Amino acid sequence: MTRVEIERDRYGRPLVKPIKGGKPIAYTRATTIANSLDDPAALTAWKMRMAAIGLTVRNDLLLAINAAQDDKMAINRYIEDAMEVAGASKAATIGTALHTFAEKLDLGQDINVPNEWAKDLIAYENVTKKLNKIFIEQFCVLDKFKIAGTPDRVVEYEGERFIADIKTGRIDHPNNIAIQLAIYANGLPYFIDTATRGKWGDVNKEKAIIIHLPAGTGLCQLVWIDIAEGWKGVQFAMKVRQWRDKKGLATPFTE
Repeated sequence: MTRVEIERDRYGRPLVKPIKGGKPIAYTRATTIANSLDDPAALTAWKMRMAAIGLTVRNDLLLAINAAQDDKMAINRYIEDAMEVAGASKAATIGTALHTFAEKLDLGQDINVPNEWAKDLIAYENVTKKLNKIFIEQFCVLDKFKIAGTPDRVVEYEGERFIADIKTGRIDHPNNIAIQLAIYANGLPYFIDTATRGKWGDVNKEKAIIIHLPAGTGLCQLVWIDIAEGWKGVQFAMKVRQWRDKKGLATPFTE
């Protein structure tokens, strides 16, 4: 069965039909909201390091940047190319592949995993046997805040339903994960082909499950995460975004 993909606007935001009908409107991605409260300093420094490393390897990109002068768009593209040379997207690419293999595995489809990564999928399969997968990669919406995204799984464990998400990287700073999974738990499944909303069932809104599958280790573990606190983070994030859009804070000085 081929999954129907949600239409998106030019910024990549999913286009969702309002509850009362009408023209689809852009919803903010759950990951965007989840990252709203992050301190960007570490990420910015990492990007700068990746760009610097890439430019030492590709002096043609350094030449192109020098020639571009004030063409900001061109320079941005060259910097992205330099980061790619340094392997900035490697972890994300591997993570996406593991997500896809895990999805096919849960759907009962045949998979042909390279030996280097087979141990990861074996670990995933063994650890998640205790989870009954109810929804797999089901797009959802949180209409209250016009947010949308796709939880990896909605599972049943010991008779109770939980949001579950696969993470292939580090989870030692899980605040944004808590926000992301809280959005899913408080949202509703959205069926793209009919533009209608459904229900998760009685899903737990206090805690969710991280399926931690660090790429290349052959290890997998289940971790509880507090999404009641994550929901507080969602509300903080929305207030921050509203404040950022506030106008009229400065007015001309008059006698």
